Amino acid sequence: MARDNIELARGKYTKVESPDESASPTLRPSLEASYRRSNDSNFSDEEDVDEFDPLNYDAGTLKRTKDRSSRHRSNIEPEPAYKKRQSWAKRWLVPSKFGCFLLSLFFACVFLLLGAGGFWAYKYKPPGAVASDKWYPAPRGGTDQDWADAYAKAAKMVRQMTLPEKVNITTGTGWRMGMCVGNTGPVERLGFPSLCLQDGPIGIRFARNITAFPAGITIGATWNADLMFEHGQAHGKEARLKGINVLLGPTVGPIGRSPMGGRNWEGFGADPVLQGIAAAQTIRGIQGEHVMATIKHFVGNEQEHFRRPWEWLTPYAISSNMDDRTLHEMYAWPFAEAVKAGVASVMCSYNQINNSYACQNSKLMNSILKDELGFQGFVQSDWLAQRSGVPSALAGLDMSMPGDGLKWEDGLSLWGPELTKAALNGSVPMERLNDMVARIVASWYQVGQDDKKKFPEDGPNFSSWTQEKVGLLRPGSDDVLTGVVNKFVDAQGKGKDAHKILARKIAAEGTVLVKNEGNILPLKKSGGKPKMGPKYRVGIYGEDATVNPNGPNNCPDRGCNRGTLGQGWGSASVEYPYLVAPDEALMAAFNNKTVKVSKFTTQEVPKLQKGKFLHNQDLCIVFANADSGEGYIQPQDQIAGDRNDLRLAKRGEVLIKQIASECGGDGSSPTIVVLHTVGPVLVDPWINLPGVKAVLFAHLPGQESGNAIADILFGAVNPSGRLPYTIGKKESDYGPSRKIIKSSFPDPLWGPQQNFTEGLYIDYRYFDKHNIQPRYEFGYGLSYTTFRLSSLMIQPKLPFFKHITVLPPPENTTVTAPDFNKSIPDAQEALFPVGFRKLKNFIYPYIDKVSDVSRTGRNTSVVTNETVSNPASSYGYQGGHPGLYEEFVEVSASLTNTGDRDGSSVVQLYVSFPQDYHDSVTGKKVDFPVKVLRNFKKIHVPGGNRRAEVIMSLTRKDLSYWSPERGNWVFPERGTYKIMMGFSSRDIPMKMTGTLD
Repeated sequence: MARDNIELARGKYTKVESPDESASPTLRPSLEASYRRSNDSNFSDEEDVDEFDPLNYDAGTLKRTKDRSSRHRSNIEPEPAYKKRQSWAKRWLVPSKFGCFLLSLFFACVFLLLGAGGFWAYKYKPPGAVASDKWYPAPRGGTDQDWADAYAKAAKMVRQMTLPEKVNITTGTGWRMGMCVGNTGPVERLGFPSLCLQDGPIGIRFARNITAFPAGITIGATWNADLMFEHGQAHGKEARLKGINVLLGPTVGPIGRSPMGGRNWEGFGADPVLQGIAAAQTIRGIQGEHVMATIKHFVGNEQEHFRRPWEWLTPYAISSNMDDRTLHEMYAWPFAEAVKAGVASVMCSYNQINNSYACQNSKLMNSILKDELGFQGFVQSDWLAQRSGVPSALAGLDMSMPGDGLKWEDGLSLWGPELTKAALNGSVPMERLNDMVARIVASWYQVGQDDKKKFPEDGPNFSSWTQEKVGLLRPGSDDVLTGVVNKFVDAQGKGKDAHKILARKIAAEGTVLVKNEGNILPLKKSGGKPKMGPKYRVGIYGEDATVNPNGPNNCPDRGCNRGTLGQGWGSASVEYPYLVAPDEALMAAFNNKTVKVSKFTTQEVPKLQKGKFLHNQDLCIVFANADSGEGYIQPQDQIAGDRNDLRLAKRGEVLIKQIASECGGDGSSPTIVVLHTVGPVLVDPWINLPGVKAVLFAHLPGQESGNAIADILFGAVNPSGRLPYTIGKKESDYGPSRKIIKSSFPDPLWGPQQNFTEGLYIDYRYFDKHNIQPRYEFGYGLSYTTFRLSSLMIQPKLPFFKHITVLPPPENTTVTAPDFNKSIPDAQEALFPVGFRKLKNFIYPYIDKVSDVSRTGRNTSVVTNETVSNPASSYGYQGGHPGLYEEFVEVSASLTNTGDRDGSSVVQLYVSFPQDYHDSVTGKKVDFPVKVLRNFKKIHVPGGNRRAEVIMSLTRKDLSYWSPERGNWVFPERGTYKIMMGFSSRDIPMKMTGTLD
């Protein structure tokens, strides 16, 4: 077959040692068998439809297939007569037959138990288990004025497409069937390319000549909105230079409900407002470089354990069960900010939400995302998170990634040819399919990728599967075609625009100084007065101070904790172009004429070191860390990516205690502790030791790790990072939500149930509610200078507290979604072209014969005919009702730098809602947190009592709560608000109250 035929059918170009999920999940035998039977010539089409229709498969509703194999009795040799004459006892006491009897008895008992268990499960409902609401049909895109031009162009193109071309765009080609981790099929005759989708949120995964930026948690710790934008801009530029159409980031889910969640480090912190501002700024930066950003994971993916079906023998993924208010005010809040920023793509998560998989949950995708939030782009599945065919399409999924079905690289897509059949038999209305395609094409136009001057690359110029220049174009198939797959384009920037400069700046600003007793920091490069000998002696301790001896990229996807920790593990990780280790940078920074630096980069303190080198030190700097990552990698002594506890790794506490107690012989020499962490760690076991004089949380700094910490320690950069989470004194301080669910018992038939009964109360909100004193609170951080706030003022921008409607005023969109031909096309156009050669496991949009689509999909009429009775009044506006984002008040204050050094301070704006408030319609008391973060700003002020004005605003949404009964954001009619401005969630010197009539 001509190569052009392959490319027309799907995509162009693809080896990875471990995918986003390296270990393929084991399918339930009956499911796998029945799925594969759909292409088995020994079974009729009728049997396939009746027994199992992958288009309508929804985990939890599949019926076990019957064994239709038969044996021909005429071919069985008759039983010997002497055996017939044997007594029953003799016959069954023969060992082989007795064993069969026992085995049969065992299975009979199991069958009876399962039957009883099935009846019990039918009646049984686990505590907290709820069923997600249904919401149909899926709203159409093209209802926002900002996207009007993109949809007009998209409509013109989509109207010219054939059915296979439409399906080609919505379905990935399969794992390792293109250059990127995700690849869609092109429509070359109309000029629409195969889209390259690539991880990840901290850099370009699997690529060379890119920047290993600091992780999301480090970016969040900067509390610098401008820097967040600059990071997105640099990240987007690298993606564009590599030919990537869709960048799979940023991450705001997980939000950090549990401080032990494995992927918390990919996001920006444990607060929806901090996450939302960081995400919006990052998206604006990425899409300003003409690359589509993807906000993920929507929603409730708050732990790695049980995130997918059949992990630890449970047939269903974990269900995150939450009420509507919690969903809106906590978990969906940052996604709303992302949609308002114009994000092109949203990735749905692996887990279930209220016992419905996120990628087929119509309440999430149709109602909240596309209707209420007015999302105009496309929803893509996480890799193999799609669990059904027709239901996921009707529920709002627009793109299947990577295109494979329920297993990696099996060629049995839930869409592809199955979506073609569903469109031809009416299971998926053409209106829905047209909207799916239009959303993808419009997103391509919206960021300007149709303009070769803005997006000049013709496909990706790197391969995710090999680092060689020449390689297989589709290594996941049986195609032997090779070509140039790596052009080694340098995307890192040069000179003053080199991205390593920005990476170093972010890493330094994301470092949080939490202790600086006696102002021991900043250090002098010349050291100090030595206790003995001619030189000042400095000891550097801990494995975390140096690079992995086997190289920084030694472990696939950074799936081990060896050497200094610069990023967590999983699909968000990247290959380091280089890694500047702390020991290397510090040894270079100290003046070797006056300072003697020794390093001991193990987790033990040898006798020789203890007896001589440790006791003789004038200063000790000890490094320790805590790691976590994505669930498909499970390092030794770790559970599926999540953290076991909040302690330091590799007995880091023991190392710190020993160094601090013996530095200088008896702890008389100061010890500085530097921590590289994925989130909070407990410091109370050692924080108050007399020898511990300074502590820094350096988070996950990326490639410039050593240089960044040197900048902070020596004062080249004044610390301005603030904690994006709370550090408690003990693990129980975080409340019940801290626990990672590790067992599905007693709910194996329902799947693990994760009940978000804490509602709005995670992290600092939980600490406030229960009056728990943290060790270091949310938003906390020290500087080498001091600041003072004064002159708080509140200026109404709208009539504040007076004459304000309780609900946002009604407003209807003025833009109409484009119309398409709703008629079902002739099935002949969907047939494989004559002479077409199929590649093994490659996902095509074509079908083999017209008779494949003669039947209407099972149970689809019930779904397609359902409609929602109350569409949101905000439908069509990105981010929700525009009235929610009107600025109600302007809050200002004066910030004075009372020290001698220039420095930056993060000013944080909190709101306290009226207490003891009852909703006037429902009569129910509305519970509010003690305070919630609503805005922040980082301000740079020169030293010497210089001042700067701080101005921030509060919107209607900032001052409202979500009412599930009203289905809207409600501005309280009465009570007292508190507007508070300060330096952390517990350091709030400026407060002002306002009372509603």
